[in-house]
Amino acid sequence: MLRQAQHEWKLAWLALPLLVLTPAAAQRTAPAEPSPYARAIAAGYKALTVCSAHFNARRSPAQIDADELRGIYPDYAAIVPQLTATVRDEGYTGIVTVPFASDLPARAATWFWAKGCTVAPIGATPALATVQYRMQPPAFAARFRPDPRAWPQGDFGIAPRSTPALAAAVDRAFDRASYGRESETVGVVIVRDGRIVAERYRDGFGPFTANRTWSVAKSITGTLVGLAGLDPAKPAPVPEWREPGDPRGAITTDQLLRMASGLHSATAGNRTDAIYFGGTAVTEEATGWPLETLPGTRFRYANNDTLLAVRGMRAQLGEARYRDFPRAALFEPLGMRHSIAEADWRGNFVLSSQVWSTARDLARLGQFWLQDGVWRGKRLLPEGWMRYMTTPAGPQPADGPGYGATLWLFGPKQGLPAGSYAAQGNRGQFVMVVPSERLVVVRRGEDPGAARFDVARFTADVIAAGR
Repeated sequence: MLRQAQHEWKLAWLALPLLVLTPAAAQRTAPAEPSPYARAIAAGYKALTVCSAHFNARRSPAQIDADELRGIYPDYAAIVPQLTATVRDEGYTGIVTVPFASDLPARAATWFWAKGCTVAPIGATPALATVQYRMQPPAFAARFRPDPRAWPQGDFGIAPRSTPALAAAVDRAFDRASYGRESETVGVVIVRDGRIVAERYRDGFGPFTANRTWSVAKSITGTLVGLAGLDPAKPAPVPEWREPGDPRGAITTDQLLRMASGLHSATAGNRTDAIYFGGTAVTEEATGWPLETLPGTRFRYANNDTLLAVRGMRAQLGEARYRDFPRAALFEPLGMRHSIAEADWRGNFVLSSQVWSTARDLARLGQFWLQDGVWRGKRLLPEGWMRYMTTPAGPQPADGPGYGATLWLFGPKQGLPAGSYAAQGNRGQFVMVVPSERLVVVRRGEDPGAARFDVARFTADVIAAGR
C-alpha cells in the first residue's frame, strides 16, 4: 500500500534586539537582496539535499537541518533557512518541493527508488517519477539492512578489535578539535589486511546511513572509466565535440581525468551550481565551455572535466548499458548495495559529486583499489589501471598532494608512506589507501563552512597505533 507523509521545514527565528536606524544607516547595513537566480539555486540546493538525505539515507527533517544543511555555501546559507521543503513519500517514489518565487513553480527534486533523486530545471512543474527500472523493489529495501553475506561482500563477520591506541585515535576524530577545529566526523571505518579493525559513528548515522560523497565520486568515475574499457590516450568520445573544426575534439579522456583539459571554467574548482542544484543538464552546460589554454599544459581542478569524461563514457557504452552501469559494473560486484549514483533529468550521471554511499561501502571501494582492481579472486579492472590512476603525469597542483587520474597522491611531504593515495570530497569525505601498510581509512564528515579535517595526520596516527 502506498503511504504518504509530509514533513515541513519551518523557519525558527532568533529573538533580536530592536534597533532604530536612520535611513542612511539602514541603507549602509541592509544586506543585499538575493537575486531571483540565487533564490532559485538555493531552493534547488534544499530540494535536492532534503530529497537525497531523506530517501537515500532515511534522515529526519531535524537531522538534515542540523547536518546536511548547516555550514553550506555562503551564497545560499542565508536563503536556505527561509525556504520551506515539503516531502511527499509514496513508497517507491517521492518528491520534495521548495517554493521560492511567486511567479514560478516550486523547485522540485523527484526520487525513484532505483535512481535516487533528480532535481528538475528551474521553472519545471513538479511531478512524481514514473520511470520503470530493471532493479526490483527488494533490492531497494536491502539498502537499509545488513547484507547477510560475510565481509567484505556483506555485513556479517565484522568484529572490530581495536587496540587502545587505535581506539583513542578514532575517538579523537570525533572530538571536533584534534584533526580540525569544528570538524564534524559522522563515521570512521578502518580496514587493515582486508578486515575492519575499527568502526564508529556519530549519533544519527550508522553503517547503513549514506552520505553524499561529493568529489569522492570523481575517483569512482576514474574506476568506472577503467571498467568501461575506454582508452584514456584517445580523444574523449564527447558527441558534442565531433563537429569538424571543433578544437575540443582533441582533448583526451586522460586529460579530463587529470584535470588538464585546458577548458575555461567560471571559477577555480568550477562549482557547477547550475548542474548540481539548478537542474541544468550536463549535456547543456558542461559540453559548452571553450578552450582557454592548450590541453595537457595546466592543472585546473574542475568538476566539468569529470562530467565530460562521464559524457564520453555514456557515448561509448550506449544508452542501454550506461543507465545501469555504476550499479552493475561496480556497486553490485563489490557488495556496495547501500550506494546509488544520481543523474540529471536528461539521464547524465552527475559523477563528479552526486553519489550517496556509506562508510562501509567506501571501505569496500578502497579495499578494491588496494587489491589492484581484483575482487574475490577475479580481475575487474584492467591490469595496470590502478597504477595509471595513482601515477602523476603532466601538470600538477601548485601545492599540497599530487594528482593522478582522479586520485590524490600523498607521501612523505604529508607525513605518510610513499605511494599513499586518496579520494576526497567536500565537507570532509575521505578514502585513504596506504598500500605499504595494507590499510584503508574512511572518514565521513559533515564539516560546516571553513572547517577542515586533517586526514593525513589522522592516517599517520592510525598507522602509528597499529605498530
